[in-house]
Amino acid sequence: MRAVGFNTPQPISSETALLDIELPEPEAKGRDLLVEIRAISVNPVDTKVRRTAPVEDGQYRVLGYDAAGVVKAVGPDVKLFKPGDEVYYAGAINRPGTNAQFHLVDERIVGAKPKTLSFEEAAALPLTTITAYETLLHRMKVQDKLVGAWNAVLVIGGAGGVSSMAIQLLRQLTDVTVIGTGSSEETRKWVMDLGAHHALDHSRPLAAQLKQMAIGDPAFVFSTTQTESHIEDILELIAPQGRFGLIDDPSGPMDIRPFKKKALSIHWETMFARPVFQTGDMIEQHKLLSHVAELVDAGRIRTTLSQVLGPINAATLKTAHAMIESGRTRGKLVLSGF
Repeated sequence: MRAVGFNTPQPISSETALLDIELPEPEAKGRDLLVEIRAISVNPVDTKVRRTAPVEDGQYRVLGYDAAGVVKAVGPDVKLFKPGDEVYYAGAINRPGTNAQFHLVDERIVGAKPKTLSFEEAAALPLTTITAYETLLHRMKVQDKLVGAWNAVLVIGGAGGVSSMAIQLLRQLTDVTVIGTGSSEETRKWVMDLGAHHALDHSRPLAAQLKQMAIGDPAFVFSTTQTESHIEDILELIAPQGRFGLIDDPSGPMDIRPFKKKALSIHWETMFARPVFQTGDMIEQHKLLSHVAELVDAGRIRTTLSQVLGPINAATLKTAHAMIESGRTRGKLVLSGF
């Protein structure tokens, strides 16, 4: 089968940063599905792994987490799907990725593809959807109000893939006030179009902007990018006993001692924790993807696909990685077919 991989961590500008390769078609065992990949999406984690992950001599690592496709075969223990089913999912970081014609994935982290979406539109959703849903509803539990605080969530980095899903999920599944951020008029408009009640400029101090609104201190803050640049603002603006969620990797050590003064809780999300550690509640990812598919088909959640770049090959993936690393993408980048 055709695939795209790398054998040495390199900058994306290197000619051999990503390579077209041929691999044997895998076989479904246990609770695995063998999925014929129709479309994939590219995420910041793809670029991080490509830059830093070691690869054994003579081997290739295949990247890719987001995917939409058709089940070709199932393992003997599969209960949720059958050959011919259309699915979408985000895979696991400790297994070969979705940048391949055929891919193995545990059924417990797979959802039925939304019927109203194309494969390309569906491929844009899983990783960001799982990350936003788990952070907000499973970790931070924003559905449980904080007494005495403004029932609001500040979503920092509102135009990114995770934030774009977070804003929609908050509006559809909770009654919180949603405050998104963007550094330009274009990104702030994107935030408002997704349903945010307010949009702030995160290139300027956020605490001062919130004080000007004179509504109160938000109970929840969800930081999706550049957390180290906003940490002092977050500590100032969040309500006492508030809940702080983050998904990025701040540069250098992060001192959490200042969080003690307000008795803040910290929720550091990685959506790969459940599949990597085979947790007892791993099937929650199947459930939440199924829930979101229902919301999509009901017209309550929209795909965050922004651009289909071309077919799944090394050249197109290199373009996608470079765009992600520029830090200026909005929504999700998708590749379609081989």
